[in-house]
Amino acid sequence: MNIFHRLIPAAAGLGALQRVAGTLALAALVSGADSLAQALKAEDEFLAENALVKLTRADYETDLQRVPAQMRAEFAANPKRLTMFLNTLLIDKTLAREARDARLDRDPEILRRLALQADRVLAKAMLEKVERDAAAEFDARETDFLAKARETYVLNKEKYKAPREVSASHILFDTTKRDDAAALALAKEVRARLAAGADFAKVAAEVSDDPTAKENGGALGWFAPGKMDPAFTKAAFALKNAGDLSEPVQSSLGWHVIRLDGRRTPLEVPFERVQKQIMADLKTRYINEAREAKLAAISHDPAMKVNQAAVDSLLVKLPELPEPPKLPAPPSN
Repeated sequence: MNIFHRLIPAAAGLGALQRVAGTLALAALVSGADSLAQALKAEDEFLAENALVKLTRADYETDLQRVPAQMRAEFAANPKRLTMFLNTLLIDKTLAREARDARLDRDPEILRRLALQADRVLAKAMLEKVERDAAAEFDARETDFLAKARETYVLNKEKYKAPREVSASHILFDTTKRDDAAALALAKEVRARLAAGADFAKVAAEVSDDPTAKENGGALGWFAPGKMDPAFTKAAFALKNAGDLSEPVQSSLGWHVIRLDGRRTPLEVPFERVQKQIMADLKTRYINEAREAKLAAISHDPAMKVNQAAVDSLLVKLPELPEPPKLPAPPSN
């Protein structure tokens, strides 16, 4: 049963949330309005309570850290997901309070589990500190890393070139408007007209199923690999000279006749245009290396002692499976 069912009906939308009264003020959790954000500044502001526990905004903010940072805004904007999240959190807090009342928190096994969980939280916090410190060190040495960025640029100029592009025009015969064979036949017929000297733009405006062809004569402009349907891209880039026509090409949209209008060779991008990207890559690498160095220092600590016999005793030997019975040999003739 949803503890919040009386507060947020199952079918409630954002408008319904904004009408929820009282100190729960759940609308403030899904609204980006500054006025609502100001109203929820107090960490101890309660969101819900029962006879045993109180659920506060601080509880919510803390537990929200389990959600990846890049997903938190989207998460908090979903009323149903948010309600389920708060409902689960209140249930957990209530059950935990009941466990303490039942003195379960004094059970040695549970105490060990709590200690291990605390270790995991602290370990995560320590790694986050390592990453923050590394980011701060990088920022403090920005001049040094800017020189490294220039070196990276010089050594990898091919990586920082603008991609090759072609400009092309096309005439489309949509296979949702006719069967495949009819579309192909029309494409062949139109290609023959074009090869005989017909004006491409006029023919495109006359027969193409591309709704923009009447205005642009089928012109698509400049595009790089990966921007169009794969089969269309392959055919367009295979054309050598401006004015060349493709054979009919089938894409996910139908059959096309393509004309190459121009080519652009890859251009070198100035360092200033890629400086931000290179610096971001260097910073990410620096942070990752700091984290990996911290972990490696622990894993390969020369002072570490291992009780190999105790470790070996943890291994469980599974029973060997019996071999399948051998099939009898076929009778000889």
